[in-house]
Amino acid sequence: MNALEVLQREADLLAMSAIGQPPHKGVPACPGLNLGETVRHVGSGYRIALGWMTLGREPQPGEWQEYPEEGQDPLDFMRTGAEAVLAELTAHDEHEPCATWWPVQETYGFWRRRLAHETTLHRMDVQGAAGMEVGVVTDEVAIDGVDEVLALWLGHKLDVLGVRGSRDSLVAVQVEDHLWLTRCGPQGASAWQVVDPEDAHRADAQVTADPMTMYRWLWGRLPDRLVEVVGDHDAIAQLWALLRLATK
Repeated sequence: MNALEVLQREADLLAMSAIGQPPHKGVPACPGLNLGETVRHVGSGYRIALGWMTLGREPQPGEWQEYPEEGQDPLDFMRTGAEAVLAELTAHDEHEPCATWWPVQETYGFWRRRLAHETTLHRMDVQGAAGMEVGVVTDEVAIDGVDEVLALWLGHKLDVLGVRGSRDSLVAVQVEDHLWLTRCGPQGASAWQVVDPEDAHRADAQVTADPMTMYRWLWGRLPDRLVEVVGDHDAIAQLWALLRLATK
């Protein structure tokens, strides 16, 4: 997967999907979120990421532009943010060291991947709010997105937030021939990809879906009825609840 190409394509799709749409239109999968706020949020996110890259550390409030300037169209705010961050990422090799908020990957490649998925997710939100058919991504992109949300958000962000589960549970997440195990509980959360399908038998429960469905379900954009679940439903509910805290 060329994350830079995905980012460019998804930013263009998001912008095209938002053109001419009333900003107050709600995002069906995210009650309380509307189209205009989604577009602004993406533009702000590009500028936060750019701050990490150029400052070499986490940008502090006031060091990045969170909202459009007076009179600036939110869509233009999003587009100029995309142009700036794409220019910065293109100027650096993906393996070049760069400040990030994930110690496992402190390179420009982190931001290529992170912003590619952030933009893809919100492009789908905008299309849903606009009443459009939500465009699919390739299986490769979706499977990488599954890995990212499990490893980065469940496995890392929850620990940063100091959030813990209430009970020990092991849930398998299967997408075609790709399998992850997630462990949640009072000691923290973790996720890792495994090779042997027999490892799924160790789990208290299992969730199975095609790549695009699992990608969207893990991000809270699809209901449980669209994925196949077996085993301990409470374990799956805990995984779901912790993901919502990690990714909010």
